[in-house]
Formats: sequence, structure tokens, C-alpha cells
Amino acid sequence: MSDSKAKAVKDAAPAPIEDEEGTPMTFWEHLDELRKRLVYCFVAFLICCVLTWEYRDPLLDIISRPFKGAWTAQGLPNQATLHFESPQAAFIAYFQLSLLGSIVLSAPVIFYQLWAFVAPGLYAREKRFVIPFVLSASGLFVGGCYFGWRVAFPITFNYFLGLSGTVGGGQGVTITPTIMMGEYIDFVTRMLLAFGIVFEIPLLILFLSLAGIVNYLQLIKFGRWFVLLSFVIAAVVTPPDITSQIVMAVPMLILYVLSIGLAFVFGKKPTEAQREAYRKSKQKTA
Repeated sequence: MSDSKAKAVKDAAPAPIEDEEGTPMTFWEHLDELRKRLVYCFVAFLICCVLTWEYRDPLLDIISRPFKGAWTAQGLPNQATLHFESPQAAFIAYFQLSLLGSIVLSAPVIFYQLWAFVAPGLYAREKRFVIPFVLSASGLFVGGCYFGWRVAFPITFNYFLGLSGTVGGGQGVTITPTIMMGEYIDFVTRMLLAFGIVFEIPLLILFLSLAGIVNYLQLIKFGRWFVLLSFVIAAVVTPPDITSQIVMAVPMLILYVLSIGLAFVFGKKPTEAQREAYRKSKQKTA
């Protein structure tokens, strides 16, 4: 066998799960490796949490801008105000906000540690994708958070604050929003994390297609079910109004279509048996 063929076979062969010295790892060594990666993530998260705590006021100003914009757009009196109901409530809310900022800031380290944990079981050629993985995973997560803040929040807050006002004319009842600081940050945290995770769909499906677990034909076939699944997820994660659900479900569908394109270009091609099964399924539904 020539040197080039031998190198090709070596690169194509799956790498045994080994430690740094090349010795196969036992189950307990896997747990120890997981513990080590979790410690690294926790240390990075703790350092970022200290940094974000120092900038808690600018962070609160940033995440409250959609709320302030909706308050003004709805013509509510005075300026937008956040309240806290107990002496320690503001501290707890700020702490939660610093945790949110720390998750976003430490995302590259967390994704790198995730890659480092699964890398020993990857093919030799796949281990070279560490930098693209970390950059794309971090970018998609931050991009999802930005989309939620820039697009979803203004729509959601305009809808909810639009429910305020006077009911029954001049002598009716005035409905005035009183937004608690802790509840607001809790709502923002859940929404931002949800959008950040949802935006990881293309990367997840791309790696599944590269591993040969799924292919673009299977993704196309599953598309009708994914439409239902996306609206179910949106209904669970977002507030109960249909507007917020659509704002999350539609990007999920767009990302899924993008994932099909990525699987078609970069993923493993379906076998002839899979192609034939797909043709038969199309004939049945025709």
C-alpha cells in the first residue's frame, strides 16, 4: 500500500477514545474527564460573572431598551419604570442579570470544552474543525440572543403593554402596568436563552449529517413534523400570545430549511436504498 493510501485510510478510521498518552479511557476516566471540563466551564463562568456584575447597570439599560421603546410607543404616562417589591429583590435581579451576561460572555469557552470532551471519539479529520465549531456555535448563540432582543422583544412588549389603558371610556377603569424588576429579568433570561439555543439548530443538524446519522432526504421528509414541533416548542417557551410564538417558530423553520441545505452540501449522501425509500414515500403521499 502506498504512503498516500495509507494516510487516507488512517484519516478515515475512527479515533479510539484515548487519553492524552494514547491509552484507551475507562468509564471512570470518562467521568473524570467530564468533571475536568465542567470545572473549566465553571471557572470561566465565574470569572465572566464577576465582570458582568461590574457592568450590571449598563447591561440593565441594554436589555430594557425594547421595553422602554414599547412604553413610549404605546403612549403610556411618564417614563418606563421597573419596580422591586422587597429590599433584597433588586440585588437578586441584578445577580440573575449578571448570570445571563456571564453565559453569553463565556459561551466560547463552554463550547470549546464541549468539543474537547467529545473530540477523543471523533474521526481524525474531524478533530481539525475545533475552531470553526467554537466560532460558529458561539456566533449562532449570540446571534440568537441578539435576534430575540432586537426583533422579538419589541413585538412582544408592544403587544403586552398595548393591553393597558382605560376600559369603559372616561369613567371606566384604568389599567396601568407595574413591571417588577425581577420578573422582567427572569422573562428576558428565559427568552434570550431560548432564542440562543434555537439558533444552534443548523450546527446540530450539520454535525448529525456529517456523522451520517441523518441526511437531507430524511430532513425533507421530517419537515412537516418539524413545522408542528417548532410551534409546540414556541408555545412552551414563549408567552401565551400568538405573536410571540410566531416570532420564535418562523426563525426555527427558516433555520431548518438552512440546515437542509447544509446537509445537502456538506453531509453524507443518502444511499440508494434511502433514495428509493424516499421516492416510495413521495408516491404514497402524492
